[in-house]
Amino acid sequence: MASKSVSFLPSSTPFSYAILGLSAFLEIPYSFNSEQTDGLILTVDGVNTSNAADALHQLADNSTKFHVIATSLPTKTAFAELAPIIDTIDDHLAYRTFIVGHALTAADWAIWGALKASIQAVGVLKRGAHPHVQRWMNYIESLPSTQQALAALNEAKSKKGQGSKAAASFSLGLPDAVKGKVITRFPPEPSGYLHIGHAKAAILNQYFARMYDGKLIVRFDDTNPSKERSEFQETILEDLKLLGIEPDILTHTSDYFDKLYEYGIQIIKAGKAYADDTGVEQMREERTNGIASKHRDNSIEENLKRFEEMKSGSAEGARWCIRAKISVDDPNKALRDPVIYRCNATPHHLTGDKWKIYPTYDFACPIVDSIEGVTHALRTNEYRDRNPQYAWMIEALGLRKVIVWDFSRINFVYTLLSKRKLHWFVDEKLVSGWDDPRFPTVRGIRRRGMTVEALRQFMLAQGPSQAQLMLEWDTFWALNKKVIDPVAPRHWAIAKEGMVTVTVHGAEEDVKEVPLHKKNPDVGNKKTVYSKNLIMEKEDADSFEEKEEITLMDWGNAILKSKSEGALELDLHLEGDFKKTKKKVTWLALPTPNHALVHATLLDYDYLITKKKLDEGDSVEDFVTPVTEFRTECWADANVINLKKGDIMQFERKGYYIVDGIYDDPDSHVSGAKRMEFVKIPDGRAAGLASKAGPEAADAAAKPKKEKASGGSFGKPVRGQGGATSGTASSAPKLTPTASKAHPEGTKVYLSEGKTGYEIPITTKMYPVDKVGGEGSANVQADTKMYAVRSVYDMS
Repeated sequence: MASKSVSFLPSSTPFSYAILGLSAFLEIPYSFNSEQTDGLILTVDGVNTSNAADALHQLADNSTKFHVIATSLPTKTAFAELAPIIDTIDDHLAYRTFIVGHALTAADWAIWGALKASIQAVGVLKRGAHPHVQRWMNYIESLPSTQQALAALNEAKSKKGQGSKAAASFSLGLPDAVKGKVITRFPPEPSGYLHIGHAKAAILNQYFARMYDGKLIVRFDDTNPSKERSEFQETILEDLKLLGIEPDILTHTSDYFDKLYEYGIQIIKAGKAYADDTGVEQMREERTNGIASKHRDNSIEENLKRFEEMKSGSAEGARWCIRAKISVDDPNKALRDPVIYRCNATPHHLTGDKWKIYPTYDFACPIVDSIEGVTHALRTNEYRDRNPQYAWMIEALGLRKVIVWDFSRINFVYTLLSKRKLHWFVDEKLVSGWDDPRFPTVRGIRRRGMTVEALRQFMLAQGPSQAQLMLEWDTFWALNKKVIDPVAPRHWAIAKEGMVTVTVHGAEEDVKEVPLHKKNPDVGNKKTVYSKNLIMEKEDADSFEEKEEITLMDWGNAILKSKSEGALELDLHLEGDFKKTKKKVTWLALPTPNHALVHATLLDYDYLITKKKLDEGDSVEDFVTPVTEFRTECWADANVINLKKGDIMQFERKGYYIVDGIYDDPDSHVSGAKRMEFVKIPDGRAAGLASKAGPEAADAAAKPKKEKASGGSFGKPVRGQGGATSGTASSAPKLTPTASKAHPEGTKVYLSEGKTGYEIPITTKMYPVDKVGGEGSANVQADTKMYAVRSVYDMS
């Protein structure tokens, strides 16, 4: 395979977005160099080219007429020239997902890049008259590879003149970092399980600590006894171990409660904090409107007295809190006198009843960071508004300064990271627990088959970008596939539903050893049973045509002799050339007392919610996916019994799976027989990661619940074993026509399948006009095929 890389000049005009997007999509290394003179330089096996059209063809040999359009677009600047071209593209995409075929090709990237690079074209699209082009553009720009590439480009532009910099790289390191002296910290709250967002923070903190031969502190932020439990601390440590993270130092904020109390007194004595008994709602309203508390100017003595009352745990003390005296009306509302101490009578899981007052995270974190010697506090940029508050606390108390370095929070489509919302799913028994494969917790994604190596690679590949991205899951799982594919043993499974029995004439009973992985002999061998009596999946059997020659995988060719309901007869034809057959199928020998098969349940999952991103004000209950678990009962080859829980393998022609459970099989007549459950691992392909709910299911789930149906309320699937929802592979909703409904004025409605299917309403500001030929049939001359019109001289 040719070695390829691309270097871009960030300031080039027009910029080669097509090459950038396609390079990122194809995972071809790219970088930015402000010193080069050419807009782009594609290097293939040491040979350079700077022509965009040539580069496009070399990256993906897929030339179509649309490349001509893409080439001509940058030369068009007038609306009258651009509009017809974009009209053509819009018409072409009206009933197509992509420019050519059923997947992204070079033609898509060429057109997208040309439109993206043309300011005039972007202006035309903003008019909203090209919904299909806009839909297609939005899809391409939602791809993680595109988002990362554009973020890297923007960053390269902002750092113009600093030389080349590889995209998505932490090689620049931390500011003012000194080898051997860097100390980072990861401060989880022991009130739940780590999710994928926490994983990024933990991995980055460890990454930088190791980069600089420094230390990593894991500090439990246990300042809210109402939410925290000791068992959560243990599970978090286990989760970190799953991620391959071992802290150098383990501490708790509660280790410093005495010291924090002293700092509480110090900040009050300095006149930089005061006691306040304003109610929660009134305080929120006053902070929003920039109104000072009535207690803001109380004396230091009064404030100290109230603080001691709070510490005693009395009913009077419980009414009060301590607020930092920073600002009343600062534009940054995080600086509007935040609460730094509050009362809580709940016993602490470590300190018991010793304390009745607890510092807030905003007060404790900067203090403990400084005390513990943290040099760099890494946090997501959602806390950026609190960075000035962090600095104020340290300065107000005269503590050693800590460098705050923030990074973008990680967000995925159809995914909830809110502990409160995840708790709701657990409480409603819509999932089996916090380690459910549908959950974005570390345990959940590990149970789904994500490897630690792939997870670390993905997190580090996000780079230092500050862009808040809503990522698709495809890149995440595609990276995991690259890790597991070379080492996953291959097995076979046949779905029981509709299973077909096969008689193979000319076959002999035999048992042979074959490789578990044809491309990696180190994986080992498996025993394959050959017999004249086989089982095969109905879908395969139904596809065979009369006298067709097919290939029985790991055996040889066979010719269809006869086919009836539920049965096939084949003539073995081992002399046949498997390269010439269209169908290569899996099979298993019919089980016998000497050669039993294993009862296997294959589990696949859908997203828990039907909306890509919940907006503020959305209620999660209104967007619950009706069915999220799909079970397929199968027979698996006997070799799978050698697997253990957590092992990753592949059922050929079905996908990658992870062993989720091994149980006794009470239905088997074989002593000691086991049944096994396998969870399907997404492989990054779009079809496997699309929501299985379908548009109409999403629409239904979004409607308020009105009445209960038998078996469970609307939006809550009938609960199966372990609280998980049950279903079959065939129970995923299909795209069916829906009843026509009223749409707002100015809405144009398309149907998903052309003349049938579900409605796609498109808002438009275009004026409705009559057809050129009128509403009736056009009067066309038979000989000239021209429309007949009345003569201008005809006065009758």
